Amino acid sequence: MTDERMVERLTLVDLAIRRQEIKKSRFIAIAGPVADEAAAKDFIATRSDPAANHNCWAWRVEQNYRFNDDGEPSGTAGKPILAAIDGQGLDRVAVVVTRWFGGILLGSGGLIRAYGGTAALCLREAEKVALIETVSGTVTCGFSDLALAQARLTAVPGVQMSVHAFTDSGAILSVSVPKPEAGGVDRLLADLTSGRSVIRWTD
Repeated sequence: MTDERMVERLTLVDLAIRRQEIKKSRFIAIAGPVADEAAAKDFIATRSDPAANHNCWAWRVEQNYRFNDDGEPSGTAGKPILAAIDGQGLDRVAVVVTRWFGGILLGSGGLIRAYGGTAALCLREAEKVALIETVSGTVTCGFSDLALAQARLTAVPGVQMSVHAFTDSGAILSVSVPKPEAGGVDRLLADLTSGRSVIRWTD
């Protein structure tokens, strides 16, 4: 499933947990940041409680998303959890809401409010951080420029760099740069190496 969203992208800093009791049913929402679909699936598997009546969940990673009602009436659990994620402009986030049935039926409207509300409370209280879009590339750098280039480029906030491979004359570096900084990093590298090294952007 894919869709288009035009909202500021935020994600969670760390794990967040929120508990609620609604008409004797216990609900626990656990939310956390996930890097990709595989991480989201792993989060759901590890945070679900097999002893509970239902482990309903949703996740979003960029334009991709999934949700599941885990035995609750269709549309009453997973979709409201996803709506809570989207309603707060969150991305790269997974949420599991676990329910222990207390003997009182909540009805469809009650379930939607319970699952969506517990997820929303959990996410509202969680610490958030802005997601910064990055671009990646490679740099072929001679030994004479290598140490200075590594030191100066990694001093730029948000820049990540690692040695991809060594060559006879130097090294091939892998770099990840916040998109707004890409032009400045290009110029910095060209100035440092008198134009001998340039970044070849791959995305």
